[in-house]
Amino acid sequence: MTKMIAAFLPGDDRVDLREINIPEPGIGQVRLRMKASGLCGSDIHYIYHKHIGEGGAKYLGVIAGHEPSGQVETLGPGCRHFKPGDRVAVYHISGCGFCRSCRKGYQISCTDPLRAAYGWQRDGGHAEYLIADEKDLVKLPDSLTYEDGCFISCGVGTAYEGILRGEVSGSDSVMVVGLGPVGLAALMLAQGRGAKMTIGVDTQQERVDVARRLGLVTHGFLANTETLSAVREVTRGGANVTLDCSGNPRGRLLALQGTHSWGRCVYIGETGEVTFKVSDDLMHQQRRIIGSWVTSLHNMDQCAEDLADWKRYPRDIITDRFSLVEAPAAYALAASGRAGKVIIRLED
Repeated sequence: MTKMIAAFLPGDDRVDLREINIPEPGIGQVRLRMKASGLCGSDIHYIYHKHIGEGGAKYLGVIAGHEPSGQVETLGPGCRHFKPGDRVAVYHISGCGFCRSCRKGYQISCTDPLRAAYGWQRDGGHAEYLIADEKDLVKLPDSLTYEDGCFISCGVGTAYEGILRGEVSGSDSVMVVGLGPVGLAALMLAQGRGAKMTIGVDTQQERVDVARRLGLVTHGFLANTETLSAVREVTRGGANVTLDCSGNPRGRLLALQGTHSWGRCVYIGETGEVTFKVSDDLMHQQRRIIGSWVTSLHNMDQCAEDLADWKRYPRDIITDRFSLVEAPAAYALAASGRAGKVIIRLED
């Protein structure tokens, strides 16, 4: 077989399926047989509807999909750490390896012009095969599936970093604002870290219900004018750690004001602004605001290990699964806002 099917996003609410040549790995690269590839909100916002990214966020017409997981099939020259048959997730940014951010493991913040995101500037996971740099791979523990792996590649990894930066421990109550896939993952991870109470808030009752059904919340609240008072009541003054995964101005403000004095407020959700009273909402309460963007390669590796140890499985959050040839329907559903986590499955 010399040909494969791959999905591209032309930027007009369409998905193009094309038959192209199966690629060969170069030096330091591997070819993966793709098994699962997630859809992310950034794909919808920046590429599917219209190509609006600039600079490092510009889509270059490559195969879509920046949440890949698959099996190593072929090694290129110079590969030493992985072998055929290994089950892996792919860190979705391939950095230069030499700038300060890359040296820290945060390829997401690579400053080199050669920085390339899978599915944005280099071919991604919406295909039968993917060429990945060996350095970008994370081995999956035996108990994690390819579905877990693709979710870890971006969404779960992003949530994990926020949980780490919020220093969540067993003595903490944790509130998550915005119960999309990343927010639900944050609740799952907070439980894994032993949080004594987990609170979920969203503007959609359906999402609150999902969090309850999955057993991810001690308390679930629909966002309204009474939410802040309700959160302060059940937490006796506010949550020790709050995470905003909504990116919404009101959501961000709720997260900050719902943080207990001396607590930590972590902003994960992209876009949007927030306005607050610096003295009353921040300084006088001794609160900390922490920004968190994706995660490091090391922490993504640790995330996979922790999930296996905790017996917490991101696949439980996935709501809709499509085959590769059904990618147009998968994107249409994800763009409608009626779904939770949507993935493309390519398993045999």
